[in-house]
Amino acid sequence: MTSKENDVCEISKLPSLYQTVVDNNLLNHKGHSKSLGQNFLLDPQITKKIARVAGALKGFTVLEVGPGPGGLTRAILEECPDKFFAIEKDSNCVAALKKLIDASQGKLQVLNDDAGNIKPQLLGSGQFKIIANLPYNVGTNLLLFWLKDLSRISSLTLMFQKEVALRITANSGCKDYGRLSILCQYLCQVERVFDLPPHVFKPAPKVFSSVVHFLPKPLTEDELSLVPFIEKITTAGFGQRRKMIRASLKSLFGESTLKTTLDDLGISETERPENLTIEQYLELARILRRMKSKIA
Repeated sequence: MTSKENDVCEISKLPSLYQTVVDNNLLNHKGHSKSLGQNFLLDPQITKKIARVAGALKGFTVLEVGPGPGGLTRAILEECPDKFFAIEKDSNCVAALKKLIDASQGKLQVLNDDAGNIKPQLLGSGQFKIIANLPYNVGTNLLLFWLKDLSRISSLTLMFQKEVALRITANSGCKDYGRLSILCQYLCQVERVFDLPPHVFKPAPKVFSSVVHFLPKPLTEDELSLVPFIEKITTAGFGQRRKMIRASLKSLFGESTLKTTLDDLGISETERPENLTIEQYLELARILRRMKSKIA
């Protein structure tokens, strides 16, 4: 029997996901759902589909956040990662994962902590893949936390509410386009892979969900050093979304310098922030970086 067949065999002996939820009273304990943003995905066909979006896991360390009763966790284990860390804030869910930990034969380690406290790179050496059905109330914050340091992260396969996924993958000129679109697409290749309706979750949320796959780009140190300036430009621009850019970016460049800069880049002063392309934002960020380096 191969290692993968053995892993699948051990997992198949466990109680069903639904039975795990019932046995551990996960849908009824105080604080469920609202405070932790928990919506459990119990369909094994869907969890397997999500795990396989991440590609081959052998040779990688996997990090999962919010495993709940362990649906996606089981699917990941069946793909045989070298190491597997799951971060779960809810102690009731940690207890529910005990049988799965035992079945993993030492491969799965569950950390009872807040994922925002743990940098993946500190969990071990080698390359990481992050795979998670993220709680709605912390999904964007966790994504931004991971984007700060993508070293040794080969991919991220993450589920968000569909509204957030649309913002991540949006192109210029549409209402969903903004700071998150530009930062994510500068640092990664991003793809919204598929959507999931509310009824596949327990309890059912009021919104659709989407799985987004991120492949970090091999950026140079010089390219990475542009990120703080991209953040400054996009914060100023989209912080006053309905204003023309001659007004929203004036505080960063000064009125005269901004007019010259926009003329040189062929950008109208009356454009709205959502109509500038990512490349135009990058050019503005490069110019702002040069300005700041001259001052320094």
